[in-house]
Amino acid sequence: MATKIPVTVITGFLGSGKTTLIRHLLQNNQGRRIAVLVNEFGELGIDGELLKSCQICPEDGESEDNIFELTNGCLCCTVQEEFLPTMQQLLKRRDRIDCILIETSGLALPKPLVKAFRWPEIRSGATVDAVITVVDCAAVAAGTFASDPQAVEAQRQADDSLEHETPLQELFEDQLACADLVILNKTDLIDQETKAKVEDLVKQELPRVVKIVESNKGQLDPSILLGFKAAVEENLDTRPSHHDTEEDHDHDEEITATHLILDRDFDPQILQKQLQTLTQQQEIYRIKGFVAVPNKPMRLVMQGVGTRFEQFYDRPWQPDEVKQTQLVFIGRKLNRTEIAAQLEASLC
Repeated sequence: MATKIPVTVITGFLGSGKTTLIRHLLQNNQGRRIAVLVNEFGELGIDGELLKSCQICPEDGESEDNIFELTNGCLCCTVQEEFLPTMQQLLKRRDRIDCILIETSGLALPKPLVKAFRWPEIRSGATVDAVITVVDCAAVAAGTFASDPQAVEAQRQADDSLEHETPLQELFEDQLACADLVILNKTDLIDQETKAKVEDLVKQELPRVVKIVESNKGQLDPSILLGFKAAVEENLDTRPSHHDTEEDHDHDEEITATHLILDRDFDPQILQKQLQTLTQQQEIYRIKGFVAVPNKPMRLVMQGVGTRFEQFYDRPWQPDEVKQTQLVFIGRKLNRTEIAAQLEASLC
């Protein structure tokens, strides 16, 4: 029997740096033939486009054909409908693939996805080498995606009937509980004392000893990320989840994604300032997309977590593509019409 293809599942909250990590891995693949499966939360695929522009694809496009996008669905909820057919397609090409990377959406639970590797259609051809959880240290330090134990205890004493744990906190904890490796990312944005506090908080959520490494923009050697041989699908009992006693799990239905496609260009600094204002007016967790900049032949990538943004040019606009600004917004109770109106009005 042929050796099973090792699959690395990369999880982490919105904006933690999963796509940046995979881009770095593809650019430093050390000769490995890597297939990537990207799960977007929303209809417009941004992360897949970023990976295709990583500048390792040969002119014949063969490497680009190894990047698969599953959009408009959370992978842990659409395993049978979306994931299984794609994996079956990849397994037919197993002689041309050395490993597979799966980037989950920031809202996905890793454990239901790993369970799918027990299915006969997949089990004979692939195994989960490891689950890697990427943590945005600056966001966690700000208390955005993790509970403050002292504050929770104070609330419990004031009203012990109150539900203290939000769905986002459960998600953060589930992603950590399933990990074989935790990456403390964006450590350049915090000081040493804050980093130590974040690491302590992360360790409190780990049910067993798990290696923790630091990273700035996902720049880690592939030998750290690949080759765990953990066969995670065979060892799920040590990876507890808030949803272990449920047949199905529910996501917070008020968390949605919407997008804008605008046939115009923008001054990137002005646009970023207005997007930061938008995040203060609505509960927006994540903004990402491509921006057309006046008199620039390159496509600008703009990504934001809360009010914190980064920009970089990833590739030239192609001769046959329309120079558009495409932005994805992920948050709670988002209203696309209001977002578009506020953005257009503020930039007039």
